[in-house]
Amino acid sequence: MAQHVRDIMTGDPVTVEPQTSVAEVARIMRDEDLGVVLVTDGDDLKGLVTDRDLVVRSICQGGDPERTTVAGACSDDLVTVTADDDLGHAVELMREHSVRRVPVVDQGHPVGIVSLGDLAMERDPESALGDISAARPHT
Repeated sequence: MAQHVRDIMTGDPVTVEPQTSVAEVARIMRDEDLGVVLVTDGDDLKGLVTDRDLVVRSICQGGDPERTTVAGACSDDLVTVTADDDLGHAVELMREHSVRRVPVVDQGHPVGIVSLGDLAMERDPESALGDISAARPHT
């Protein structure tokens, strides 16, 4: 059984700069089959944006998605873990902050993401969430 975040995290996260348009981020999510993208300034993690964030914080506010940047749609008050952190610590942070995904950083630079689905597959692969998380998406 995995003991550290590095054992279950998804590495090489997709990143975008804050000035990237909401429409471009949505296309990246569609093309890469992602629900989350990290927002970086150079190599430094600045935020996280989910497909839901794009809708709730940007699209429904109006404006042109081609001209509206992702900076206003992303969460910038992030909870992070390191690859060496214990999985139990990641679970505690997710519970405490009511988040489903936590960026994995190394000295402020994103190296991965650990999700509720990753934890479910590791801890209880036979659970409904573990089963759904392990399934290949239908396209």
